[in-house]
Amino acid sequence: MSAASRAPSRSNRARRRAVLTTAGAAVATLLMSACSSGGTSGGGGDTNFVMGKDGISTAKKGERAQAPDLSGKTVDGKQLDVASYKGKVVVLNVWGSWCPPCRAEAPGFEKVSRDLKAKDVQFVGINTRDTSTAGARAFEKQYGVGFPSLYDPTGRLMLRFKKGTLNPQAIPSTLVLDREGKIAARSLAALTEEKLRRMIDPVLAEK
Repeated sequence: MSAASRAPSRSNRARRRAVLTTAGAAVATLLMSACSSGGTSGGGGDTNFVMGKDGISTAKKGERAQAPDLSGKTVDGKQLDVASYKGKVVVLNVWGSWCPPCRAEAPGFEKVSRDLKAKDVQFVGINTRDTSTAGARAFEKQYGVGFPSLYDPTGRLMLRFKKGTLNPQAIPSTLVLDREGKIAARSLAALTEEKLRRMIDPVLAEK
């Protein structure tokens, strides 16, 4: 084989490596846990937040970023727009059926969801990196999850959050939106039922 015929092959391999490297970097960035409590550059740099000793980051009223458009099909094939819950406290939980910490926290999330529904607290899941909705639906059935989940296999909804805000950066991640649809609190780790309640209560108590 001549050098001329080998050149395109090397060029193709190089291009494939570049694409894979770029994709890998994007996934790593998406899943990387936050390593600072505030002042992160990019996007919503005017949003200040502090991380507590319990690993939960919070932002004061007046310093919160608006949640992005979070709408689309649920794992059940229905249409859902998180903005329609404005006026309620919304708990967003990013999860995957393949994720052991997600499985560990699911029963507690369902219990708190049922307990607080009458107080105008709405839970919404964002199911990600499941290659089909079948696995997600099986997860919901196994753990008795009754609240809806948007189906986001490629993580496009997660990428809509601005850098420098309380954006989800890991699986699982949990965000609490205030009644104006702004991000009030975030956790980048699995939550016990007790810690989840402590995360929601201050936002629920706001007037």
